[in-house]
Amino acid sequence: MKVLGLSGSMRKEGNTAQLIKVILGQCKEAGIKTEFVSLAGKKIHPCLGCLKCKEKKWCVIEGDDWGGIAQKVLDCEVLVIGSPTYYYDVCGQLKNFIDRTYSLYHDHKLAGRKGIAVAVNASAGAERTVKTIEGFLSAHEFASLGAVTGTGTDEGDVMNDAKAVAHAKKTGDKIVRLLLPNHD
Repeated sequence: MKVLGLSGSMRKEGNTAQLIKVILGQCKEAGIKTEFVSLAGKKIHPCLGCLKCKEKKWCVIEGDDWGGIAQKVLDCEVLVIGSPTYYYDVCGQLKNFIDRTYSLYHDHKLAGRKGIAVAVNASAGAERTVKTIEGFLSAHEFASLGAVTGTGTDEGDVMNDAKAVAHAKKTGDKIVRLLLPNHD
């Protein structure tokens, strides 16, 4: 697939997922292959800091969902990765996923992809959440295509944030122009 949307939210259809899906929708409409993955209901163990991944070239923790999702990230051209804001930062589930990608860092396995950070907050903190996601993207040598932030608490609230929805659509259009430069 060309564009992968990855929501770290524990709400499968929560505000983060909905904002990511707006971006993916623009891509899909242009005929670009997309996939959406939610970390809700997935088991992602935290990094152990064992450093065995330096030798193995892959995370040695087994028995969870990390590997299958990491493979999807390896297979995409553009990653749209988002999180709700918990205490002015990414949620724990996404942080576990990000920490485990250290196993891909040693050989620059994610370098050369494009990335977009998405963050939703109730009232404040999305900027810090974006910075954490952008730090992950930068460390793995993604080229940043920007960030989208929105406001919402209850499921679906973010769709009432007209500025966020419009920015998400524009961001999706940016991906389309990048991947299909001759697209009308």
